[in-house]
Parts: sequence; structure tokens; C-alpha cells
Amino acid sequence: MNWRKSGAGLRTMMIAVLLSAMSPALLAAELTAADFTEIQQLYARYNSTIDRGDAEGWAATFTPDGVFANNFKGTEALKGFVNTWRAGNGPSQRHFSADLVITAGAQDVTASVSTLLVNLATRPASISGYVTYSDVLVKTAGGWRFKSRALKSET
Repeated sequence: MNWRKSGAGLRTMMIAVLLSAMSPALLAAELTAADFTEIQQLYARYNSTIDRGDAEGWAATFTPDGVFANNFKGTEALKGFVNTWRAGNGPSQRHFSADLVITAGAQDVTASVSTLLVNLATRPASISGYVTYSDVLVKTAGGWRFKSRALKSET
């Protein structure tokens, strides 16, 4: 028996076993450029779907058990939020986000972003709100999704 070959094979097998035992959250801590791009696109879809009143599309930016503003949990509750928000704010509200900071931690991926809410119905257009989101993100089979989004009104 060739001990060098079997020793290397054993090390390789042990590394594979250890990696497979690690939680997906731990593996997610090493984000690729593709992950960053996909996360940025998630934020863009979030804004564009709520601005169009697309409740289904907006809810799909979350995991099925996702939580928004600590009050709306799960797909149906999230869809209900968008429908209520849209009815109260009309089609003239737009979200514009900046200062996205994505942080890969040992246990999860978090992010924060600042968002202006702009009312296009006023002349000139006016800022109707400013919020800061604090997010927990997870990578699913369908791509990156919000696990939770907390918001703080800055106005």
C-alpha cells in the first residue's frame, strides 16, 4: 500500500466531510463577486416590485417564512402588506436606495441600506420618507432572499 497516496486521499476525504458538515450559513460567509451582484439585484427587484404594486414579485424577494418590519411574516402576509401600502400611497411613490453595505459574518450575511421614498405626484417631486433597512440575507435554491428586514424611519 502506498501511504503517501492513501494519506493524501484520507486528508482530502476528511476535508470533504468537514465541508459537507458545515452549515450553509457558514459557507455563505465567503461571498463571491457573483453573490454581491445577485444581492444588489435583489435590492433592485425589491424596490421595483413594490413601486409597481407587484405584491407577488415583492413577496418573492423574501424567503417563504421571511419577516418584514417585525410584523409581516410569510408570503401571504407580505403580499397583504404591499397591497395595503400601495392602496395608501398610490402609484406615485418610488424607492431609491443607496449606501448598500453587505457583511458576511461567521453565521449569516447581513446588509444595511438607506432608502429615500419619493412622491412623484407633487410638483416638484418631493421626499416623502427616508428609512434605513437592516437585513438578514440567505442564499436559497432560487438565489439570495431576505430572511428578515427591519426598518427605521429617519424622518
